[in-house]
Amino acid sequence: MSLAVIVMGALAYGGRQGGFVHVDILAAVGGRRVTRFTDIAVRLIGIVILALATYALREEARCGFECGEFTDNLEIVHTPFYWMLTIAMATYALMLVCELAIGLMEFDAERDPFEHE
Repeated sequence: MSLAVIVMGALAYGGRQGGFVHVDILAAVGGRRVTRFTDIAVRLIGIVILALATYALREEARCGFECGEFTDNLEIVHTPFYWMLTIAMATYALMLVCELAIGLMEFDAERDPFEHE
C-alpha cells in the first residue's frame, strides 16, 4: 500500500514536470490549432476520472475498519492509505483544473504554455 501512495503522489509531480514519455503526433500534424482543442478535451476527461477516483477512495476511507478494510494476516488498517491516495488524486485533479484554466486563458497564444523543452 505504501508503494501505491508513493507512486500516486509522484504522478502529479511527474505530470507537471514533463516526466512522462509522450509522442506529439497531433502537434506535429495539426500544430497548435489542433492541440488547443485536444488539450481541453483530454484535461476535462482526466479531471472527471480523477474526481471519480477521489470520491471512491474517500468513501472507502470513511468506511474503514467497520468494512473490514485491513490485511488478513497482520490486520494493518488500510484507512490511512486510502486517505493519502485521496489527497494525491485530489491534488492531481486540482493541478489539471489549473492547467485547464491557464490553457483557456492562453487559448490564442502561438505557443502551448505547458510545452516542455
